[in-house]
Amino acid sequence: MQKSRPWHEGPIASFDTETTGVDVEHDRIVSAALVLQSAPGSAPATTTWLADPGVPIPEGARAVHGISDEHARAHGRPPRAVVSEVARALAELSLAGVPLVVMNAPYDLTLLDRELRRHRGSSLGEALGGTELLVLDPRVLDKHVDRYRKGRRTLTDLCAHYGVRLTGAHEAAADATAALDLVRALGVRHPERLGALPVPELHVRQAVWHAAQARGLQDWFDREGTAERVDTAWPLRPARCGCGRPLTTEHRCEAAA
Repeated sequence: MQKSRPWHEGPIASFDTETTGVDVEHDRIVSAALVLQSAPGSAPATTTWLADPGVPIPEGARAVHGISDEHARAHGRPPRAVVSEVARALAELSLAGVPLVVMNAPYDLTLLDRELRRHRGSSLGEALGGTELLVLDPRVLDKHVDRYRKGRRTLTDLCAHYGVRLTGAHEAAADATAALDLVRALGVRHPERLGALPVPELHVRQAVWHAAQARGLQDWFDREGTAERVDTAWPLRPARCGCGRPLTTEHRCEAAA
């Protein structure tokens, strides 16, 4: 029987967004990119979207990704259409069983979920039509295999550490491509701990690893006396009602009644 090749040698997709800010509950998607590569070294297929977020893009965000209000208004499409197309593309990948790389997944996927709720009245889970994303998060993977390494772990830092080329940082397609190459490099460098595991198992394990990493960071914040709170959910933070409880079809907020 022929041995199946490890996941890092097969098809992988990667998703990234550029946004109006870092608050997943209130900020908006400005641009997004989905990159699909059939094998290491093959030419990737890239799909990009530009949205007119409908709100001003703060100066800080413009300084990061370089997209101005004027450019977004002139060339961007309605966010309702953009987020629907993005979700549909992710659903197709999920249905095909293609792993999806998302650097710091609870940020990009949660923001997409909130945009779908805002503009389409549906969650990311509903938009996926019952399929489940198989997410590979280089941030979580790297922290797991090299827990005590000092230094920052941004995409730029991780690419430098693993020898991955990143050209045009903070442009959605460039970041998605680099994150994809980074995950392949992680699989190659850590064949037993990462590369040999089936992707569905890796997905489940990352949720556990991220929760442990988040609790460790929360302990550090608590010791430092800061009020910052760290969410343990991965790869998507649950939407919450105004009363603070998770939004579900069964939950009815008595405070809003």
